[in-house]
Amino acid sequence: MDKEKALQTIISEAENIVFFGGAGVSTESGIPDFRSVDGLYHQQWDYPPETILSHSFFMRKPEEFYRFYKAKMLCDTAMPNAAHRKLTEMEKAGKLKAIVTQNIDNLHQMAGSEKVLELHGSVYRNYCMKCGAFYDFEYMKKSHGIPTCEKCGGMIKPDVVLYEEGLNQDILQKSVKAITEAEVLIIGGTSLSVYPAASLIDYFQGRYLVVINRDKTPRDSVADLVINAPIGQVFEQIHIREV
Repeated sequence: MDKEKALQTIISEAENIVFFGGAGVSTESGIPDFRSVDGLYHQQWDYPPETILSHSFFMRKPEEFYRFYKAKMLCDTAMPNAAHRKLTEMEKAGKLKAIVTQNIDNLHQMAGSEKVLELHGSVYRNYCMKCGAFYDFEYMKKSHGIPTCEKCGGMIKPDVVLYEEGLNQDILQKSVKAITEAEVLIIGGTSLSVYPAASLIDYFQGRYLVVINRDKTPRDSVADLVINAPIGQVFEQIHIREV
């Protein structure tokens, strides 16, 4: 039995699937991985991405942070791809119980998914650090320099987990619960290199662990099924029947 057929069988028979996804799911929609540093990168930026997207850098050099953030993180041209659409189909069929994502781009919600747990927050939510007022994606996109609150003049911070910051405990607990109770865990589009998010996989004690990623991951050796291919391409071939 080839790997795609094995995946089809696992999905067809399962009633409690959880999907754990990363940047690879979004790059297929044209969203660049912010960690990729090419030759042009150093002509524009004096610091590596991980430094710029840290809490201490945000507090120390907010103008430079926002220059990078607006250029690299605020992408509103991307549309959901085959992977996002198939996950929505699985949710509507009653099979998919949760999407645990490391992505911050809202593409799962755009595709129609409702059971989305955003480990690293979302660029679509922003709050004033002083008074807590909410600001949307458009406000941040149109702002110049450091976005400030119209109500109190405070600095606005994206609801995104920066390096040096802890994950939202409520989201973390819901993710642990979903993964612990899952019958099938599908890991897709992630190299499992970002912690503590990647350690959530340890809570899985279900029947099938599936890894779909273009490159090898540290969990390949313990997975029941490994498919080294783009996730959208793999999911496109899957047919969903209602539970």
